[in-house]
Amino acid sequence: MAMDLSAIKSKLSSLQNQKSGGQKRDMSLILWKPTVGKHSVRIVPAMWDRSNPFKEMLVHYGIGNRTMISLVNFGEKDPIVEFSKQLATAGDKENWVMSKKLEPKMRVFAPVIVRGEEEKGVRLWEFGKQIYAELLSLADDPDVGDYTDVIDGRDITIETTDAATNGTGYNQSKVRVRTKTTPLSEDAKEVEKWLNTQPEAFTIFKKYSYDEMKESLLSWLHPEAATDEPAAPVAPVVEAPAPANKPASFALNAKPKASIDDEFDELFK
Repeated sequence: MAMDLSAIKSKLSSLQNQKSGGQKRDMSLILWKPTVGKHSVRIVPAMWDRSNPFKEMLVHYGIGNRTMISLVNFGEKDPIVEFSKQLATAGDKENWVMSKKLEPKMRVFAPVIVRGEEEKGVRLWEFGKQIYAELLSLADDPDVGDYTDVIDGRDITIETTDAATNGTGYNQSKVRVRTKTTPLSEDAKEVEKWLNTQPEAFTIFKKYSYDEMKESLLSWLHPEAATDEPAAPVAPVVEAPAPANKPASFALNAKPKASIDDEFDELFK
């Protein structure tokens, strides 16, 4: 009996769609990143915590070409954090500096409505410590207060300049709060939808296991011993400095993979 090529082609297409289905999400509808220029956004009360719209997350960048959520976020052991601590106690400056580069970077997410793009719904605005501190200070200002209030809250103006303009080497944003209070929306149904339909930061990015993160670190330390290409990140890589150099005293000699794993494990004992 001849093979049914049309059925095989249909099955292949189905499998390919299943495999890539998780990567076809339009991330622009989930994450919002300010482009150069001025933007007006409204920080919305968070679905996960009405009393605090900010979600802090520790993230590893630049190891194995992956963006990896630190397992510390989940109260679990993180092999990269453990290795960083080992370097910090090695007793020399170079390893201490590298240990700081390997520490996960704090990123903060807040649910926002971008004015002029309300049809896209609530998205997550991601930023670092500096903007986070500014937003917390504004909330603590008695003349500002709760700018997320759906009735008497305030929009936030974000002005972003490019690297050539600000001289920092990367795009830089500054925030200021509007003096006039305004409702989140004049449409009560729209407000209800925005309050109850929001992406959640910890469900956007893949959570790698301890062993997967350990393997990524091992491959980064010894690229010549890696047998497979590192997996691509499952979500856009957010801006952050990536480790540029390998640790000095803890650099392991190239050996068969099993031997490297054994020696790598010794670092955690």
